[in-house]
Amino acid sequence: MNPRLDRLQPYPFEKLAALLATATPPSGLAPIRLSIGEPRHPTPTLITAALAANLNGVATYPATRGMPMLRQAIAEWLTRRFQLPPDALDAQRHVLPVNGTREALFAFAQAVVDAEADALVLLPNPFYQIYEGAALLAGAQPRFLPCTAASGHQPDFETVDAASWDRCQLLYICSPGNPSGAVLSQATLVRLIELAERHDFIIAADECYSELYPQETEPPVGLLQAAAAAGNTGFQRCVVFHSLSKRSNAPGLRSGFVAGDADIIRRFLAYRTYHGCAMALPQQHASAAAWRDEQHVVDNRRLYREKFDAVLAVLRGVLDVDRPAGGFYLWPQTPLDDTEFARRLYAEQHVTVLPGRFLSRPTDDGDPGRGRVRMALVAPLAECVEAAERIAHFCRQL
Repeated sequence: MNPRLDRLQPYPFEKLAALLATATPPSGLAPIRLSIGEPRHPTPTLITAALAANLNGVATYPATRGMPMLRQAIAEWLTRRFQLPPDALDAQRHVLPVNGTREALFAFAQAVVDAEADALVLLPNPFYQIYEGAALLAGAQPRFLPCTAASGHQPDFETVDAASWDRCQLLYICSPGNPSGAVLSQATLVRLIELAERHDFIIAADECYSELYPQETEPPVGLLQAAAAAGNTGFQRCVVFHSLSKRSNAPGLRSGFVAGDADIIRRFLAYRTYHGCAMALPQQHASAAAWRDEQHVVDNRRLYREKFDAVLAVLRGVLDVDRPAGGFYLWPQTPLDDTEFARRLYAEQHVTVLPGRFLSRPTDDGDPGRGRVRMALVAPLAECVEAAERIAHFCRQL
C-alpha cells in the first residue's frame, strides 16, 4: 500500500460521527443538520430536462476534453461573469470540464507537484480537506496559513518568507472561503500572481462559492479577472476551479470545470486522459444548459439572502456571528469549546453543526478553527429559522 495513505487524517464528518456517538438527541425534536454543505434548493428544471433529453448519450464514450459546445458555454460564462477581454479565453485551450471540483482539486496536485523537489503546498487554515490530502498523496509537505479574525479570516501571505515561497510549487486559495466566506480582494490576487511569477509556483483558486454573495452589484472578483486586469491575459500560473453544485443546486450532477493557463491545462488533460474521468454526455448537455442560464442563479442568491436575514435576526446578541461576504456558511465563535458546543447542541436540541477544529490544523500560532463552528444554511428557510431558534435557546441556557 502507498505509505502516504497513513498520513491522511479522518475526514471531518468521520470525526463528527465519532463525537456525536456519545450523545443521545431528544426524540421529541426533529433532526436539523447544518453540518454539511450540500445544497437543498430545488435543482433547476432546465438541468434535469437536458439530462432526460440526452440519455441516449450513455451509449457513447465521452472524450476527456469534453464536448466543444460545453467548453464554449463555459468560456462564454467566464468571460461575462469576470469581465474578461472578449478574445482572452480559447475554449479549446483554456477550459477543461471535470467531474466536480472535489476530484479535480485533488487530481491537480498529483499532476503538478514534483515530489522529488522538497515541495511545499501552501493552503489556508481552516480549509477544504481535499487540499491537504492532495498535497500529502502527491508527496509534498502542506504548509498551513492561519485565517483568523485578526486577518479578516484570510491568509496573511506577507508572513510567508522567501525561502517558503521558493519551495512552494502549489498554492491553494478559496474565495469566497470555506468556512468563513471571506473574499480575497483583486489587489491580493494580483500580489499572489506576482509572487507566483517570481518564485515559480502555480495558483489553484477554488471558486466554487463565487456565485453566492449578498449584493447583486458586488460579485466577488476571480483569479482570472485579476490576472487580466494586471495584464496577464494568458493567465500564466493561474488555474480556477468552478462547480455547478453550489451555483445551480446540482451536487449530484458532479459537474465543474478547470480553466486558466493553457500550458497547465494541456498537461492536466494528459494526466486526466490516463486517469479516466471523462464526463458522461448527458451530464455535459445538462451542464451547458446550466452555464448558459443566469436567472436561476439570481433566484438562488435571493433564497440565501432571505435565510441569512432571518437566521441572523435570531442569533445576533446570542452568538458572536457576522454575515459572510460570500458562500452559505456561518462561522460563529462559540461560548464554550467548539467540540463540546457541537456535542451538547446535538444532545439537547437535535441540531448538528461542525466543530471548527475538524476543519483546521493546529500550528505554532494556535488552532484557527478552535472555538468556532460551521453552520451551513442549506436547508429550507423555515428549517433554518427553527435551527436558529433552538441554537439561541441553547446558548441562553449555558
